[in-house]
Amino acid sequence: MKRYITTEHAPKAIGPYSQARNTGQLIFLSGQIGIDPKTGRLVDGGIGEQTGQIMRNITAILESCGLTMQDVVRSEVFLTDLSMFQEFNTIYGTWFTDGNYPARFTVGVAALPMQALVEIACIAAHR
Repeated sequence: MKRYITTEHAPKAIGPYSQARNTGQLIFLSGQIGIDPKTGRLVDGGIGEQTGQIMRNITAILESCGLTMQDVVRSEVFLTDLSMFQEFNTIYGTWFTDGNYPARFTVGVAALPMQALVEIACIAAHR
């Protein structure tokens, strides 16, 4: 059974896509940028603030499915400047416990929506 996942605790989609889709065992989360769901605007600050907001948004979507960050099995990261990788990585790593990190890839891109510095998409699995 496939179903769409929506929560008011994460930003609304800014295009023709869903926050996430549940296909049964797997949850596919759309790419998140550092949008504050209360204002609909990109958070102030740099890569650290945007990464933190993205991870809060991802957490909210996962919680609406009864999942946590520990259920993320893969994440895809897009950075507009790879020189920000270390700062991004430091913040990203704090959202996972006991070294239980998902598989991940990171790529540099020319630009992201709303002039965001980072975007993260991920896949989670029910245990």
